[in-house]
Amino acid sequence: MAAPAEPGAPGRRGRAPDTVGATLLAGCAVWALISAAGREARPEGVLLAVLAVAAGYAVGRICGSLVPVATASAMALVWLAGAVASSQEALGTAVSVTSPPGDSGAVAALLVLGGGAACCAAAGARRASGRLALRLLAVAIAGCALLLGSVVGFLAALGVLLCSLAAARMRRRFLGLTGYALVTVVVVGGSWAVAERALPEGLTVSLEGQLTRHRVELWHDAAELARERPGRGAGPDRFGDLSPTAARSLDSDGKPHSAPLQQAAEQGVVGVVLLGALYGWSLYALGRSPCSTPVILTAGAALTALAGLATVGNALSFTQVTVGAGLLAGLATARPAAGDGPDEPPDRAGRAPAGATAEA
Repeated sequence: MAAPAEPGAPGRRGRAPDTVGATLLAGCAVWALISAAGREARPEGVLLAVLAVAAGYAVGRICGSLVPVATASAMALVWLAGAVASSQEALGTAVSVTSPPGDSGAVAALLVLGGGAACCAAAGARRASGRLALRLLAVAIAGCALLLGSVVGFLAALGVLLCSLAAARMRRRFLGLTGYALVTVVVVGGSWAVAERALPEGLTVSLEGQLTRHRVELWHDAAELARERPGRGAGPDRFGDLSPTAARSLDSDGKPHSAPLQQAAEQGVVGVVLLGALYGWSLYALGRSPCSTPVILTAGAALTALAGLATVGNALSFTQVTVGAGLLAGLATARPAAGDGPDEPPDRAGRAPAGATAEA
């Protein structure tokens, strides 16, 4: 899945992304404690998520340097099994199964991670037969999304697969990564506009039909809390206690079903900046990775799809999802053991070496 770094560059390439990532993760943990200080807040969930991302990233880096394709293939199957288990429904002979409310975010996110891992493994496989089998696995994962009743998961997994196929022909990774960043900005900006009632009435009504009125009201509550407490927010895991909409709901999980809005409501502006910086760091680390461009752009597509799901759902509320995100990022940024991978690295413009696309 990866190419060795250029002579004389490995130290500079390897240390900067890791240092930035470690600093941001530490900042998230420290700010969660600061925003919880002196309140009846519960920062344990944030601390667990930070630990899950860090642990997943470390394991991904280790496995990605030793057996990257095998690890990515195995994780695709594991995440598919996790999505089936999270659906909590027996498939039987049913054509469509509806995921329980609260678990739908985990199902869609795990399917995206599974499809992304299968596509990354296909991009890193050396034999054409292996690439075909792994892409068929990605197609099967997308198909399972329909069986599990996750239309969003199907569309997201299919989008990752299409991006992976397009990435096989691309040479400039930074162009693709910039496109992913712009897509994420549009999705986050759109959700924020809905929460602030800033969109035209007709468009708002249309979006409410897709998002459900209950979720939009949760977003309104989150935006109101963010306006009232822009500094430290209301405190980690306090949204459910302060949201009138959540209080009226019998089956509420106490989340606004939007990671940026939850950060704004519970941890203020600094929390939102740290969350956005973590996503930006993932793209930066991918851009500096020694892996081939198809692998990088495939992993970027999966992480971007996950960011989109987290913006309009509760995907990041599940530990298995945060671990999976870290693991996929680690796999796609790992430096291979000596002698593995193509003989030439990507150049400084992000272009894959000659023949790398075919080998990948």
